[in-house]
Amino acid sequence: MSTKHLLRVCIDAAYAGKSVLRDVRLEIEPGEVLGLVGLSGAGKSTLVLALLGLLPWRGGRVTGEVMLEGENLLQMSEQHLRELRGHLIAVIPQSPMSALNPAISLERHFREAWLAHRGNDKEAFRQRVRDLLREVQLPSDSEFLLRRPSQVSVGQAQRVLIALALLHDPMLIIADEPTSALDPLTQVQILDLLKKLNRDRGTALLYVSHDLVSVLQLSHRMAVLDAGTLVETLPVNELNRASHPTTMALLNALPAPPDVLLGYRNLGSLQGRAAPSSFSKMLK
Repeated sequence: MSTKHLLRVCIDAAYAGKSVLRDVRLEIEPGEVLGLVGLSGAGKSTLVLALLGLLPWRGGRVTGEVMLEGENLLQMSEQHLRELRGHLIAVIPQSPMSALNPAISLERHFREAWLAHRGNDKEAFRQRVRDLLREVQLPSDSEFLLRRPSQVSVGQAQRVLIALALLHDPMLIIADEPTSALDPLTQVQILDLLKKLNRDRGTALLYVSHDLVSVLQLSHRMAVLDAGTLVETLPVNELNRASHPTTMALLNALPAPPDVLLGYRNLGSLQGRAAPSSFSKMLK
């Protein structure tokens, strides 16, 4: 991998004067998948909002640096940040049915996201959406696009969110618990899709999850957040070097040793066939 950091973060964050993140430092290289894990309340959601420049909208305050391609996002105006969101950095939120607007069609979701960064080239828009829907294994016909979120499955809705995140070919995607609302088989399929997109497109991912099994399946490195502090970062194939008590507790809670779980990374595409029963049980 390149030694040039795509994203370099060094921040503190607080709500109403109460510290939530303390001296959080992380880097992501171009094309890398960094898995961010931590127990509930560790500060993962706060970190995501801080990276997207959205924490002030929730009443929070961020200090430090969020350097994306050498530019500090914390020093940008809201207008400049809006130009970057979805274009250079995008997010795949959790809970797809609540992330999508139930009152509008899937096509309108794509159109509004398109118009935020592109001109009104209708043919280019239609072709781009068709290509993306095929890439995420969704129907690309007009009948599907005219559906509203309530008329598709949760798994299909999550694929729509992935396609929306890819619409403008961002360099970095933040996937915030993207499998938490899915059944075990669909979880495996979505992880397989994210892995393929990273491999084929070279898109960097910050994969945020409390599910250590899925992090091992997808990530190159794993960072552990504990009570607002980043306590340890290791390549996933070197987790035997883990030393922090929180990391050790997470690894000890796994249903199998990390090296066994990492073996599933080499299974190839799981799309279109059942996941191995042992892996499905691990994901439950």
